[in-house]
Amino acid sequence: MTGRLLLSGGASPEPVSRAGGPDAAACHYGGVAHTSASAGALLRHVRTGRARSRTELVALTGASRNTVSARVDELIAANLLEEGGRGWSTGGRPPTLLQFNSRAGCVLAVDLGVTSVDVAVTDLSARILATVGHPIDIADGPVVVLAEVDRLAQQVLAEAGLTPADVCVVGVGVPGPVEFSTGRPSHPPIMPGWHDYPIPGAFGRYECPVYVDNDVNVMALGEIGIGGSIQDVLVVKVGTGIGCGVIVEGRVYRGAQGSAGDIGHIYVAQPDGRTVVCRCGNENCLEAIAGGGALLRDAIAAGLPVTTVRQLVELAAQGDGPAIELVRNAGRTIGTVLAALVNFFNPHSIVMTGGVARAGAPLLAGIREAVYGRSMPLAARALEITVSDAPDLSGRVGAALMAIDEFLDEDSVQALALLHGS
Repeated sequence: MTGRLLLSGGASPEPVSRAGGPDAAACHYGGVAHTSASAGALLRHVRTGRARSRTELVALTGASRNTVSARVDELIAANLLEEGGRGWSTGGRPPTLLQFNSRAGCVLAVDLGVTSVDVAVTDLSARILATVGHPIDIADGPVVVLAEVDRLAQQVLAEAGLTPADVCVVGVGVPGPVEFSTGRPSHPPIMPGWHDYPIPGAFGRYECPVYVDNDVNVMALGEIGIGGSIQDVLVVKVGTGIGCGVIVEGRVYRGAQGSAGDIGHIYVAQPDGRTVVCRCGNENCLEAIAGGGALLRDAIAAGLPVTTVRQLVELAAQGDGPAIELVRNAGRTIGTVLAALVNFFNPHSIVMTGGVARAGAPLLAGIREAVYGRSMPLAARALEITVSDAPDLSGRVGAALMAIDEFLDEDSVQALALLHGS
């Protein structure tokens, strides 16, 4: 590491959510779309692999070669870009290749769950340098839990040979609704005592921006990775609760106040007329019928030899008939809600993650049965429904990516480039 990049002064500022995709500032010349040529936009193109040289940046943005070169030089001076190697020549001298300097600082990434927390330190490409997990009880409240997070954060920094001064930005995912602009949880049903708690303030020792989001939004970013995705994707976490991260053209869609995707509290009518009270106080919420807690409740009532959701999932994976049927029925219920989302949103794919999703085939079979059976043919024609390839890592990687994307937004990068270019 070469030390922390200071993109803003003072204590941790309140983050600001931005709308639009990565190339939102597009204009048209002669019928050809060009993107913004700001320093921040150029950095994003290189960071995500869309461009590898000044020549490719000129072609991508439509800006003049002098403009692009000047801004690239500013980014190199700011330690955000590096030059190295030569590309293929199409005539004349081969272009000098550009690459993002992911070693310019580090990120503290926190994936906070109901019963455990994972803390990682990453570079600015979200590559994990050190990580540690530890059991916690979210119901112990923010003071106790965040003190443990702070202890783990210092541990991973020490393991990576880093100090708090190296941390550029902190990203935190929490299992509940979050007002993204302030980083405060808002009436989280499974986080008693956390409502309106100023989570960013718990990371004051790092003197850098702190961004907090719902854990499913964070996991969604982890699923699409550093390069983003031009596709529209729903990432559905089925664990203690049920939530959905909505990805629109590679960016998380959070809605007006940050609560988009909270599908766990959509009403689901029961064919037998049964009424189940959800922890949020309403009746027949999706997670009260098909979430991990509901599955465990129904498994115990059916006499299955389990005391945890993990045991039930393992039993289903081993081929136990009653366990498989419970998981498949939960999949059908979840699929009924997802079918409505498919008709409304028409995503390219749905990715299932979370503890219950580890059941794999039985859960997917129930979900696919309901989604493909209830969605309109056009909406479901090319739809893929899969289970996450890396559910254990997506939370930490996503928390890092969320923080990096906010930290390296166009305004902040522009300010740093001008500082070093002046």
